[in-house]
Amino acid sequence: MRTSDMTSYPYRSPQELHLLSILAQVASRQTSGCLRVTDTTNVWLLYLERGQLVYASNSLDPFGRLDQHLRRLSATVPSLASPVRVQVRLLFEKSFELGVGQFSDYEAICWLVEQQYLTPEQAARLVGAIAQESLETLLPLQFGNYDLLTEGRLAHLPRFCHLELRSLVEACQVRRIRQPMSRPSKGAQPLSARGARFQRPIAPLPNSSAQNFKPPVTKVEAGEAGSPSSGLPLQKTTYTVACIDDSPTVLNAIEAFLDDNAFKVLRIENPVSALMQIIRNKPDLILLDVTMPNLDGYELCSLLRRHPLFKQTPIIMVTGNTGLIDRAKAKLVGSSGYLTKPFTQPDLLKIVFKHLQ
Repeated sequence: MRTSDMTSYPYRSPQELHLLSILAQVASRQTSGCLRVTDTTNVWLLYLERGQLVYASNSLDPFGRLDQHLRRLSATVPSLASPVRVQVRLLFEKSFELGVGQFSDYEAICWLVEQQYLTPEQAARLVGAIAQESLETLLPLQFGNYDLLTEGRLAHLPRFCHLELRSLVEACQVRRIRQPMSRPSKGAQPLSARGARFQRPIAPLPNSSAQNFKPPVTKVEAGEAGSPSSGLPLQKTTYTVACIDDSPTVLNAIEAFLDDNAFKVLRIENPVSALMQIIRNKPDLILLDVTMPNLDGYELCSLLRRHPLFKQTPIIMVTGNTGLIDRAKAKLVGSSGYLTKPFTQPDLLKIVFKHLQ
């Protein structure tokens, strides 16, 4: 099996993959390292220790996936309130977007345990659920490339479970069989195809179940290389977002998209009175429509930037104009970002999380 480090990845044309055979090999050989599988749109990372899975994730919106799992957990784990979930994204999502955090979502889970928002046992169940979900998207892949990475940031982080690959793969296959009416993913292999079964039996490895796993006493030290942002307290419980738009429809949509305990939405329909309301409320972020009567967004943004209180406040221009000239004008008046209408809730949340730091 090819090995490389975490940074080098020369382009290679896609090849036919027999993933179940590959997974059987790494399990039977008790491989340690990070198995990286890629296709033209996605990257899967499977971190292994002695053939057992410590964590698995992929590059398609890992923090959206983590947030969904945390939301479900919050029904039984009150400590995972909305402000905590928002803070997780603020602390860790940026490093993933910048490409400096291969396992930023796992670092986020470690931080939640360190800050005692999750117990190690709850983290083990969370890791298992995310790993299975990632494997379900990986197994149908027919063409791509793979490498065994010899090192990575996860090596310095605590472990919450060691999962048996064979059991996870079988669970994924059973799930597919029980959903006969669902349309198979593009490129999916039928169960009778080559590689649809492990080609050799894999004996269960010790401590392979998340339920039986006793979490290690490894402590994440503050400032340790590769550790998450240790010891960072929640800076705020609620963020105030000012929305300046003369359209009640747009304001209603933004308020609905940010309808959470983590956000307080300040609605402002009149741009002329906006400056005084913003000074009075001192929002953490401003969403500013470009096209408004009497005072357009560019003028208002320029006025805000001249005020000493708002020189560093994120100001996001919201507009249906997508031309380069409009973006250049927004940058000239000091805007922090640009959100194009129409936008979805993920579009809005992504730019809000990006700038609320």
